[in-house]
Amino acid sequence: MKFKILVVEDQKEISQIVIKYLEKEGFDCLLAEDGFKALELFAENSFHLVILDVMMPGIDGFEVLSEIRRISNIPVIMLTAREMEPDRIKGFDLGADDYVVKPFSPRELMGRVRSILRRVYNEKEDRLLEFEDLQLYTGSMRLLKGDKEIEITSTEFKLLKTLMENKGLVLTREQIIDLAFGVGYDGIDRNIDSYIRRLRSKLEDDPKNPKYLSTKYGAGYVFGGGKQ
Repeated sequence: MKFKILVVEDQKEISQIVIKYLEKEGFDCLLAEDGFKALELFAENSFHLVILDVMMPGIDGFEVLSEIRRISNIPVIMLTAREMEPDRIKGFDLGADDYVVKPFSPRELMGRVRSILRRVYNEKEDRLLEFEDLQLYTGSMRLLKGDKEIEITSTEFKLLKTLMENKGLVLTREQIIDLAFGVGYDGIDRNIDSYIRRLRSKLEDDPKNPKYLSTKYGAGYVFGGGKQ
């Protein structure tokens, strides 16, 4: 399936980066630089997802989201500099599916986009994620190291897939939970440490000196980012 995404962002330097990354992922994109144009494009086209800024001239993103929700359940990611909790709650109450605060990592945003599209549209393609001698098949959930298959649980698969999709990017426990498990996660963030240890025991030749899953102390975890 070829996905079409509406990007609503009035800051050109940000919209150019977002669209560049989306097109690199193979998505079709249209850009609206204000809320009125966003609603016009939404009425004239069929989209699979909207990335929606809040602070815009004319009508803001909350008003645009309200209008979209009157006619559609399309997934919407709010992209905004507003980081206060009441603003995030307002976005979710109006029907936002996710909330990304500026400044943001484009690669993390792409991970959130892919996650929502898979969940909403039930995409089951067997993509291959590779790093050195590791191969992870996203549809069949198979993990190979060289020519040897490694047994992993569904939780370990979700965690490893998230880290491999964000190779080289340091992710906090909270980001890992959001990207890998979503809002339905009912564990504690320290559980991520246990999952990482189990994955290292399966992946690493020397778990105490990992080359795949590294810890960045005080920050989080990174896949393919060198030693601790």
